[in-house]
Amino acid sequence: MKSVMVKLTVAERAQLSWGQDRVEQPLGEMTATKGDPVTLQCNYSTIATNAYLFWYKQLPNRSPTFILSEFTIGKGTTEDEFKERFSATLDSKSSTVRLTIKNLRVSDSAVYYCALKPTVTETYSTLIQKQN
Repeated sequence: MKSVMVKLTVAERAQLSWGQDRVEQPLGEMTATKGDPVTLQCNYSTIATNAYLFWYKQLPNRSPTFILSEFTIGKGTTEDEFKERFSATLDSKSSTVRLTIKNLRVSDSAVYYCALKPTVTETYSTLIQKQN
C-alpha cells in the first residue's frame, strides 16, 4: 500500500486576543499519513465561566468553514459533513481544546483555526424610520 502524506497547517503560531480572552495554536505546519489519526491543539484563556470554543477549516482561496464547537458547560455541535471523522476534546483544567481527525484524507489538507467566543458581547440596535 502506497503512503500518501497530508499537509495540515494550524494558523502558524497564531495567538489572537480579544480583551482578556486569548487563543494560541502552538503547532505550525504538520504532515501526517493518509489514513492515520491526527490531533491539533489549541490553548485558550478566558475569565468566562463557560468557554465557547470553535474549530474552522480553510481551504486555499476559500472562506473558513465551521467544523464544530465545544463548551465547558453544555455540549457543542458538529456540522454533519464532519461528524464521522472529526471530534474535539475540551479540557478546562489545562485550558486546551484538541481537534482529532480520524482516517486522514488528502482532502483534509487545509489551514485549521480555533476561536474563542468573547466573554461579553453587547449589541445595540437603532431603528431609524425614513421620513417621506
